[in-house]
Amino acid sequence: MPPVVVIVLAPQPRPDAGPLERVLDEARTALADAHFVGFLVAGATRVLAWSEPPDSTPFGARLRRIATDVVAPMGDDAGLVVLGAASIPMATPADYRAFVQAAASAPVAGPNALANVRYSADVIAIAAAAPVLARLPDLDADNSLPRWLAEVAGIPVRDLRARRRLAVDIDSPVDLLVLDGVKGAPRPALPLPSDANAQPVRHRLEALRALAADPGAEVLVAGRLSSVDLRWLERGTRSRTRALVEERGLRTASIGAVVGRPNRRPPRSTLGLLVERDGPGSLGRHVASLSDGAVLDSRVLMAHRYGAGEAGWPKAEDRFASDLLLPGAITDPWLAELTASAAEAHVPIVMGGHGLVGPGVRYVLGGGRR
Repeated sequence: MPPVVVIVLAPQPRPDAGPLERVLDEARTALADAHFVGFLVAGATRVLAWSEPPDSTPFGARLRRIATDVVAPMGDDAGLVVLGAASIPMATPADYRAFVQAAASAPVAGPNALANVRYSADVIAIAAAAPVLARLPDLDADNSLPRWLAEVAGIPVRDLRARRRLAVDIDSPVDLLVLDGVKGAPRPALPLPSDANAQPVRHRLEALRALAADPGAEVLVAGRLSSVDLRWLERGTRSRTRALVEERGLRTASIGAVVGRPNRRPPRSTLGLLVERDGPGSLGRHVASLSDGAVLDSRVLMAHRYGAGEAGWPKAEDRFASDLLLPGAITDPWLAELTASAAEAHVPIVMGGHGLVGPGVRYVLGGGRR
């Protein structure tokens, strides 16, 4: 069996990171420790926590360097598994084995890859990795890697999309609160925001779960929602669902230019258009006119206002405070007003990123039901 190296990417926290960013960093550290054990038990040769400063170096450049410095000396058949430390918090031993076996499969299958989700990957195993990754361009993020492998490098890519738990990751402290409500999930103990910071969201999660069990209620889910999660909403809740599916592929848009098919328009959002017309303070009123409660992908609203590049959005600490419905802790005026509107709405609203309205929506609305 060829050697397999696992690289767990764990960015160093910024020197001026706020308290919510540090909670997320503590969670990444705890998950990185769990991944270290899980992949070693699954048969990996080496597992390395790779920590670099959170500068502007593209993901593709980092991964090329890792392939050259770490994987290539182990031989052309050596496999690589690369993932973010906050990825796959619900991974089982069988999941770890699947990625290690895929990375070691070159003698039988030749160069190939396995991702958790092909079109938005957080973890990917690559057999015979070093020769392939030597040609990798400066991709912005890991989400685009499977598409580059398949469409540019000509490498067959499979995924584990049927294991929906593997699409869950932790991008915000609100994701920690959602996972904390899932009973019996195979995950390590993770730090949580303080009780004072967590209570606004905890109360609204309870209210949304009650609405999801009420046949007379209507729940709005808006953002980067997949057909898989829409099917779960139809089968896993008793309420009616109003779904606004928009800006899927937002995180992988940069690969379009690499493969000759760039996006033809900037990000746009239906709710974003209403907020643009009536001001950020109108969000709660619009949501209440459409539903009895809502789960919103606020990153789509930010992309609508500020553009697709995350560097132009409000800073991470502000985004996390918005997710926890803490407008007083936000320095960006637009996001503070938007968050205050959601927090003061007559219906329960929970906001976050793709994980909240995508793979996490079953845990938001279903609670402990997996």
